[in-house]
Amino acid sequence: MKTNNNKLFYLLSIGMGLVVISSNYLVQFPIQYFNLQEILTYGAFSYPITFLITDLANRAHGKKFARKIVNIGFAIGIMLTLIVSTNFSDLIAVRIAVGSGLAFIVAQNIDIQIFDKLRGNKVWFIAPLTSSLFGSSVDTFLFFSISFYNTGVPWISLALGDLAVKIIIAICMLVPFRILILKIKDVSHKTNLSKI
Repeated sequence: MKTNNNKLFYLLSIGMGLVVISSNYLVQFPIQYFNLQEILTYGAFSYPITFLITDLANRAHGKKFARKIVNIGFAIGIMLTLIVSTNFSDLIAVRIAVGSGLAFIVAQNIDIQIFDKLRGNKVWFIAPLTSSLFGSSVDTFLFFSISFYNTGVPWISLALGDLAVKIIIAICMLVPFRILILKIKDVSHKTNLSKI
């Protein structure tokens, strides 16, 4: 069982780091189609996956395990963001890095707490959906206000567009959550049976 826990831990940690860095990079690019440049960036489509990863870790092994995933994902994501996509001569790029880090750690911890409180609910999707919606709302407000307030970037409309996409994706992420959590439980159950 320990080997499966370690594999899951490493997979989720690396996945978290990759999603964070790609989202931090993609948020710099507004969508130029259908007049969406004032309300949406490409980062809105990738970032909600972080809540899926956190919720899978929380459901499979509890909030301590989920916090470890968040902390390692945070370290990987921030380190790579600083190296790859932060231009230190550009104040907005630096603010994006700071805003991303702060929003990520606060929102993910809120997600973990809410999920943990709701995990006993008999309706399976209540915990992941509620925690993701609250976490996404906090993340969006913190990130966009820190990154773009008083810069001339239309951060309020971008934040609202970003949040709308995150809500839609949070609902869509319920499908992979359900499939993956059943697979994680199946592997864990088989490992336990083999030890009997």
